[in-house]
Amino acid sequence: MDNKKKLTIYEYSKCGTCRMAVKALEQAGWELERVPIREQPPTADELAELVQRSGLPLKKFFNTSGEVYKELGLKDKLGSMGEREQLELLASNGMLLKRPIVTDGSRATVGYKPDDYKAAWPHG
Repeated sequence: MDNKKKLTIYEYSKCGTCRMAVKALEQAGWELERVPIREQPPTADELAELVQRSGLPLKKFFNTSGEVYKELGLKDKLGSMGEREQLELLASNGMLLKRPIVTDGSRATVGYKPDDYKAAWPHG
């Protein structure tokens, strides 16, 4: 029986940042459950849990540099949207989500910064 610890990572395979995150986590000995964020974005309820686990504000989960974010004009719209409405919007289109999102079931990180990963996910 393999006793490696497991993380779930919501990723986009064409994203270089996601690939770097996967490589760093695998090198640290984590077993990864890789979820394609575009095809299988987390539900609004799952996102609410991820936001809570991350300790970050909901706005940090938006991919503000993405095309969909810009096309929808969300920079000007998010302020007038309720939290549930924002969660539903994120769940409706995985490309709106900042990636990768990583969770072990009790905490979560969003995006990838090597030093932050070393602190958050030291070794599996």
